[in-house]
Amino acid sequence: MPTKNGPYDPSMQWMVIEQSLEEELTLERSIREIEDCENIDVLSQLSVAMARQLWHQGKLLKQAVEHIAFIERV
Repeated sequence: MPTKNGPYDPSMQWMVIEQSLEEELTLERSIREIEDCENIDVLSQLSVAMARQLWHQGKLLKQAVEHIAFIERV
């Protein structure tokens, strides 16, 4: 939500993802490896692992936000 101080509410600045060049290039290399993979079994295993990881990270993030909200209420 844009504000007079810039495009983000300053209290939400921590949510803006800042990647270093090294991190960006590492991610791009991983993406290209996946795009170049022609082995359907490897892609299937990767998809399953990523789906599990996404679920766990989502659950962890939800719990962390709930915990932070609880701490702030106290």
